[in-house]
Amino acid sequence: MFHKEGYRIIINTFLLVTFFAVVAEYFISTNWIKMLIQITALVLFVLVLQFFRNPKRVTLKNDQQLISPVDGKVVIIQEVFEKEYFKDQRLQVSIFMSPLNVHVTRYPMSGIVRFSKYHPGKYLVAWHPKSSELNERTTVVLKNETFGEILYRQIAGAVARRIVNYAEENLEVIQGEDAGFIKFGSRVDLFLPIGTPLDISLGDVVKGGVQPIAHLA
Repeated sequence: MFHKEGYRIIINTFLLVTFFAVVAEYFISTNWIKMLIQITALVLFVLVLQFFRNPKRVTLKNDQQLISPVDGKVVIIQEVFEKEYFKDQRLQVSIFMSPLNVHVTRYPMSGIVRFSKYHPGKYLVAWHPKSSELNERTTVVLKNETFGEILYRQIAGAVARRIVNYAEENLEVIQGEDAGFIKFGSRVDLFLPIGTPLDISLGDVVKGGVQPIAHLA
């Protein structure tokens, strides 16, 4: 299964790959050059297919815990001052996605979207300390009765050129459902209340939509 945000790119890549494969077959006489072009085109197509895959995830919904919004590696766990919405100290958990990870963003909890804003910006590498402030990004705040308000931020990376965000203010959302997509490398930051017990550690590899990352004290 592939994500709907990738359909156009997949079709265009298929047409491009087919074109180069046919040109190589009929206009390149040197066999090894012909095979190199065709294999390279095929590898490119497979990579695009892999990037836009959207595996079905069954979320065991639980109001007492937050689940990971994305696949990737936990690269930051620290207390920071969140200055866009909360304007106070929060516990930041950042998950880095390589181009090989699934890039679907899923809602970490059920609730109401209280805030949703897109920020144009730069394309620093996603692990750069300033990427959460300078890169293209979206900020979304969810609220429910158990956790209160949490914030997550989709951040474009050095290769990413478009963030898709489905969260609209006052929209009621369900834990684990599709919240958006980031094309070609990225990071997601979560900002939680100070003292929130975590179920993950720095360096852990997490799975979006199914893996608990925090729970109520």
